[in-house]
Amino acid sequence: MSHQRYASHDPVKEPHSISLKVLRLSRPSLVAQHPFPHKATPTTTTTTTTPRQPPISASLAYTTTHDTNPTPFLLSPILNLPPSFGSAYRKYIRDVRIEAEMKTPASQSVTKLPLSPAPAPDADGVDLDPGRTLQRIVNFDLKEEGNHVLGVTVSYYEATDTSGRTRTFRKLYQFVCKPSLIVRTKASPLVATTTQEEAVAVTVAGGEKGGRGRGRRRRWVLEAQLENCSEDTTELERVVLELEPGLSYRDCNWEASGSPKPVLHPGEVEQVCFVIEETEDGGVEEQDGKIMFGVMCIAWRSEMGQKGYLATNKLGTRHV
Repeated sequence: MSHQRYASHDPVKEPHSISLKVLRLSRPSLVAQHPFPHKATPTTTTTTTTPRQPPISASLAYTTTHDTNPTPFLLSPILNLPPSFGSAYRKYIRDVRIEAEMKTPASQSVTKLPLSPAPAPDADGVDLDPGRTLQRIVNFDLKEEGNHVLGVTVSYYEATDTSGRTRTFRKLYQFVCKPSLIVRTKASPLVATTTQEEAVAVTVAGGEKGGRGRGRRRRWVLEAQLENCSEDTTELERVVLELEPGLSYRDCNWEASGSPKPVLHPGEVEQVCFVIEETEDGGVEEQDGKIMFGVMCIAWRSEMGQKGYLATNKLGTRHV
């Protein structure tokens, strides 16, 4: 027997027949541990006893004479639980529908998030028997720092023996997105290189001298400090530049020298350097008297192998 579906406009709030739980999916992690070494205590007895076995080397505390820690991943077999995210609040249930939206710091409107697995476009809601659950997964790429708000709306039809009604509730989950890596850059000019062509000064109208000469190519050194501001130890995978047309660069870091990839503990800083040079055809982009280089792309991995990626805004320097 079909029932007419009425809108839910109850003057008195009642407990819902469906509870909502929002969980953050995170990769497993292990607790970093620095156990203390076992110190032998002198015995006061003179009787012969079985000597104490030395401790297992893996259980000893880490000790080193170096200024930095060359063995960064001191992981114990203890599983680290992820931080809690969200909470839950509290017949026969039909047509259960879930919608999710995300509000970012820089956006004035919300972004509707696709659900996975996605329901068919013309499909009705899901019918839930008592004790059954409906699970959907949303994915969102966090690119901005600051407060984010995840809004989840659940609607369902609650049927009784003689009638039924449609009910809806909405839950908001707020969380803060913090940066994993802080990038500080500085660009300085270098002495221009001279090609085989003869440098020729160009005279423009008004008697002013402009240009740089056809045979000279400008150069700059771009330095960057990468600070690990997260709570995990990270290993830098690569740091590259995506330059504007008319520019090329030379890498002066660990990939060029064949050194091991740098490892950053929480709060540590790694400095990288690039030499940027104009190509022979030139044509460097300038905006408001500023030479635009391009963006710096940084990739790293955490102690559990989780990948991280960051791209800066457009970098540049003032025209001198």
